[in-house]
Amino acid sequence: MQRFSFGLMGALLCISLVTASAGESEAKAAITRGETCSRLSHQVDEAIETHAKARQVAEAKVLQKKANRFCAAKKEAQGIRMLADALKLLGVAPVDPNQ
Repeated sequence: MQRFSFGLMGALLCISLVTASAGESEAKAAITRGETCSRLSHQVDEAIETHAKARQVAEAKVLQKKANRFCAAKKEAQGIRMLADALKLLGVAPVDPNQ
């Protein structure tokens, strides 16, 4: 009986270690909305440099400025949407940071 309980405890320990390590890797991969704001804002900067002659650059800069204010005011969802709109104006697909 004692061998059976040791075997059972060992199996439970292994399962808990595997589950814990999987949870840690998922936690490291999660990206906050604030990080998404900064990455998309950087992408807008690069798109503006690349598409400097586009007519929509001025409007994209205005959207980016407003979006950065939203992100700074902890309204990241609105900021992310505006940054995505600015990128779409410039003809650039927003990069999904979770991929």
